[in-house]
Amino acid sequence: MKQDSARNTSYTVNCDDYVHVVKFNPFDSGDACSLIAYGGNNCVVIGTCRFQEEDAEVEGLQYKTLRTFHHGIRVDAIAWSPETRLDALPPQIRFCTAASDRKLRLLTSDLQHKNEFKTFDGHLDYINDLVFAPKDGQEIASVSDDHTCRVWDLEGNEKANFVLGSPGMSVCWHPEEDFKLMVAEKNGIIRFYDLITQHPILSLECEQTPLMSADWCLKNTLKIGAVAGNDWLIWDMACSSYPQDKRPVHLDRARSFRWSRVSENLFATTGYPGKTASQLLVHHLGHPQPILSGTAAVGSGLTWHRTLPICAVGGDHKIFFWVTEM
Repeated sequence: MKQDSARNTSYTVNCDDYVHVVKFNPFDSGDACSLIAYGGNNCVVIGTCRFQEEDAEVEGLQYKTLRTFHHGIRVDAIAWSPETRLDALPPQIRFCTAASDRKLRLLTSDLQHKNEFKTFDGHLDYINDLVFAPKDGQEIASVSDDHTCRVWDLEGNEKANFVLGSPGMSVCWHPEEDFKLMVAEKNGIIRFYDLITQHPILSLECEQTPLMSADWCLKNTLKIGAVAGNDWLIWDMACSSYPQDKRPVHLDRARSFRWSRVSENLFATTGYPGKTASQLLVHHLGHPQPILSGTAAVGSGLTWHRTLPICAVGGDHKIFFWVTEM
């Protein structure tokens, strides 16, 4: 796991497949290593990462593949369950995928003999994002080009169906606001739904389109970030339903927005995959310019480490990692 200066990545992991999506486990799994999942053309690979930034005995990055699950179809999105535990006996891995056939697949494994797949049908178009309920992991929310956000139980029963005004691009569930769901639509509207009454309770407006990605800040429940058009936008919900801060960052349109999990001022954006490379930018709200700029060959997916200022992007048979400053 070498440090790779030519691409200005901090570390690179070689993969057996094209990486369409990559996702650090955002929950504590009871192990010193961090779980990471990546989705390829027909498989999901689960691995562990240990970085020298957290363990002096590690040189660079220690990566180990735990299990490869045959998926049979391209993986477009992955969500981890908080019920994933490596310190249980037997261990339990649980995650859900969205695939190009408009189905969700829930996989539960003990990393040995027990591998349970459940398929959820209902969406009528491409699924753009999904997330587990962060406290107990007993429900999954998903958003789709079919103009719906749906909430499912673990048996695949639909518990709620919110009709949207345009394709749903991002869905977020905050551990401190577990009765609310944030849904971002391509038309630039971000709505919050009360899961008990199943009604919208608040909305934010971009005033520009297309909104491609939005995220709810883990460290500050009042902060929302998104990318729309070429810009990133930040809301402080205590102040206004319009963005307090915005900046043009990607000439070729912005694709993804993700808050760091360790600071409310740190976030990353990616541009659209161009013919050769996709641009990753790491931003700090205290700095006028991006604090880190990187490129990844046809990059896809964007994810932050649970406890370190490290983000990762997928590429052609590779995962690229960047270490940034707080």
